[in-house]
Amino acid sequence: MTATPTRQEDPLPADRVREILDRITRVRVAVCGDFCLDAYWMLNPRGGEVSAETGLPAQAVGRHYYSLGGAANVVANLAALRPAHIRAVGIVGDDIFGRELLRQLRELGVATAGMVVQHGRFDTVTYGKRYGEDGEAPRLDFGFFNERSPETDASVLTHLRQAIEQCDAVIFNQQVPGGLSEAFIDGLNALAGAYPQKIVVCDSRHYGSRFRHIHRKTNDAEAARLNGIALEPAVHPSLAEIESYATRLFAESGKPVFITRGARGILTVADTGVHMEPGIQLLAKTDTVGAGDTVTSALALCLGAGLSPAEAAGFANFAAAVTVQKLFRTGTASPDEVLAVSAHPDYIYQPELADDIRQAVYLDGSEIEACGRPLPRLADVRHAVFDHDGTISTLRQGWERIMEPMMIRAILGGRYATADETLYHRVVHRVREYIDKSTGIETLVQMDALVGMVEEFGVVSPHDVLDKFGYKAIYNDALMAVVSGRLAKYRRGELNIDDLTVKGAVAFLRSLRAVGVTLYLASGTDHDDVRHEAQALGYADLFDGGIYGALGEVNAQSKRQVIQRILAEHGLDGAQLAAFGDGPVELRESRRRHGAAIGIASDEIRRYGLNPEKRTRLIKAGAHLLLPDFSQAASLLTLMRHDHD
Repeated sequence: MTATPTRQEDPLPADRVREILDRITRVRVAVCGDFCLDAYWMLNPRGGEVSAETGLPAQAVGRHYYSLGGAANVVANLAALRPAHIRAVGIVGDDIFGRELLRQLRELGVATAGMVVQHGRFDTVTYGKRYGEDGEAPRLDFGFFNERSPETDASVLTHLRQAIEQCDAVIFNQQVPGGLSEAFIDGLNALAGAYPQKIVVCDSRHYGSRFRHIHRKTNDAEAARLNGIALEPAVHPSLAEIESYATRLFAESGKPVFITRGARGILTVADTGVHMEPGIQLLAKTDTVGAGDTVTSALALCLGAGLSPAEAAGFANFAAAVTVQKLFRTGTASPDEVLAVSAHPDYIYQPELADDIRQAVYLDGSEIEACGRPLPRLADVRHAVFDHDGTISTLRQGWERIMEPMMIRAILGGRYATADETLYHRVVHRVREYIDKSTGIETLVQMDALVGMVEEFGVVSPHDVLDKFGYKAIYNDALMAVVSGRLAKYRRGELNIDDLTVKGAVAFLRSLRAVGVTLYLASGTDHDDVRHEAQALGYADLFDGGIYGALGEVNAQSKRQVIQRILAEHGLDGAQLAAFGDGPVELRESRRRHGAAIGIASDEIRRYGLNPEKRTRLIKAGAHLLLPDFSQAASLLTLMRHDHD
């Protein structure tokens, strides 16, 4: 196979996702593998009694609950997407954990006739997780030295044959080390080979190289091992290496290969070539536990419904984006939740290029970085949307240094000065991570997230937690004091326009107006403030398309809505639109509609030159072109006047 790497530029539209969800309701699916139970024992901080027999202190359990894990969690993910039929094929012990596992499966409506109870030398695989004030204690694992009897294996294979014959897709999920006999693996391979048209999706943590005739789902590190490459912990192969690994695995089996890459998406190799489904940027705190099971279940259902491997990967990507946002549990994704993510996914583009400036390629004779091909036809652009802060104006330079301590103080409340170092640094890390991700969105959205972070850490009493408007008022007061001070210096002549704008920005706006491009200013800053600042600096009249800022409620004048309105009112397609900005929001919104995304990676302190952190952020947001400032305006205007390759 000669495969050409491709990237899915457009998300699966919501209407298509609805069609997929409808088709899934007619799919019959089976799961075979390591059925496990997760046991959560939350220790009471008051402790327990001292044992009269041993003199040792006991630990009292305040509450306990149990959830499906391993292959059973795959079943839970399947059930959340509501297929026509689910059957479970596996083994449990004759114990209390096995009975609880079977009870939960039946509660989900799963057919459990294929679940074999082995009465000796087998404990239901259970992960005992103890949580105290200091977090999770060392885990207690049951069933890691199980011995499956030949009779048990034979019974499981019989049920598995029936499942392959009667279902549209079968998943084999292996996570527990040890326990699989050569005879069982040979039997599974023989079944998969005997039904070559059937969908058998395999996700095996320890025996992947021994399975044949299967649709393979694995992660990047496991793909390397399957190709004989031993990686150091936390080292991830490059995209080119992953493509070569996947291509070899596909050549061995002739069946699609899916490689998950965490936040970098899913790479698929099938007979149609190589497809790269980008990761999705998420502002919320995430937990990747169980995300692999979500991907496996979604892939199997989509393939069982007759979808192409590329579409299956796109749908699985949405489903995983749902579950990673569910903390402290192995979550599942419902149809409504998948639809919600698919409505406006914020893709992460070209992470390898973004994280390695050595790969940068520039337009001839310029400092304009071309972030991949093909470039948009800038000669078609008739409307241009500009972000304000950091793209044109530097009046608000340093806003992050105002927002960060304000958020930290809000989260720690009265314990700001006394919180221990560990807690303090956890809060600092959380705040910095969020600010970096959320640059460019409405301030009110950021403050809404702050409410969630205050509640997440639980330091402040619920009665003392402010709403988003209260926190915004505190932040805005501090920020506007800085802005007002800079404007006062400007009016007194102590600063001039070049001291408060990105190099060449105002001249570039005038040049665009001169060639007939309609200009719009769209900001996450409050509407009255952004209009006042543009007027004070003398360029408000250049925005003949209008000035749009936040109007007090989330999404009242969001950049997304401004871009939608421009296209609708003028009957435009996206090719006639360009967005200029130093934040991800405007670039993603333009690219989503096939417009040009032009990133301004400005150094707001010097007001010229490249900010490497912004470069990384803007490439991941989908920038087609990247400029450090507008000193290269002549080269950019040439592109906007003439066709190019």
